[in-house]
Amino acid sequence: MPQTAPRHRPRWWTELLLIAVVYAAYSAGRLLARGDASTAIDHGLAILRAEKALLLHAEHPLNRLFTQAPALGIPADFFYASLHYVVTPAVLVWLFRRHPLRYRAARTWLMIATLLGLAGFTLMPTCPPRLLDASHGFVDTMAQYSSYGWWGAEASAPRGLGGMTNQYAAMPSLHVGWALWCGIVLWQHGRTPLKRTLAVAYPLLTTIVVMGTANHYLLDAVAGAAVIGVGALLTRPAMRLTDRVRGRFGFAGTASYSTVVGAGCETSAGERIPGQRTPSSAGADGERPGAGPAGDSTPAAAR
Repeated sequence: MPQTAPRHRPRWWTELLLIAVVYAAYSAGRLLARGDASTAIDHGLAILRAEKALLLHAEHPLNRLFTQAPALGIPADFFYASLHYVVTPAVLVWLFRRHPLRYRAARTWLMIATLLGLAGFTLMPTCPPRLLDASHGFVDTMAQYSSYGWWGAEASAPRGLGGMTNQYAAMPSLHVGWALWCGIVLWQHGRTPLKRTLAVAYPLLTTIVVMGTANHYLLDAVAGAAVIGVGALLTRPAMRLTDRVRGRFGFAGTASYSTVVGAGCETSAGERIPGQRTPSSAGADGERPGAGPAGDSTPAAAR
């Protein structure tokens, strides 16, 4: 019996509204999750002690390098203050336009990881290295080079708006988490050497920048990567739950999307090895014509 072909592209305006609502809730929750300074400082010092026990000392040499070399420190501050606001939405838009079958899973994954990060800010307010006493050896490069940018002495917020940001939201580093998400998505779905290079370089540079500017500890970066990993594991159950809710309220027809976060890494018909489809079985973007993504149980329309 012929079946209806899945709707391949979500509505852009509903996606924009959803992302705006989630980001507004995240921003508001981040402000409400402010901890007291003494607790945040204690957590920051505990991280330093843990890193010392593990023989991890990446932050100090990077911070000294950025402090002593304005040619590195100033671009790093611009990188920290702006790119996560630009690159993450750009990757979402690119995925929406070029790989709509994969978009819903990737967007859900990013949102879950972001909410996990918010839980981390709430449960463990953490003072970043730049706000510790100077005796700990860190210099706030954002403050040092503030005359070159739009930020003041309070994180990357524009001058006069420092009160609108939570400066004790260092653990986990969502700068690193979002950058890693961007890198994985670009690596999975980018078909050019440039996209593959950016997929590796962007999260690596982000990790270096957040430590060199004294905004995060190395373990913050590790935690940022961890929330991305946990978010990936929770994506499929979350999508199944939302599909059941939609079905209960009469919106079952809108749930025809891939639930595979690592789409493109599974062997499908016509593939010799994972991610290597033969020309006869792959479309222009590497997706099988007339079929859902790898792992999608939704049948294609009858031919």
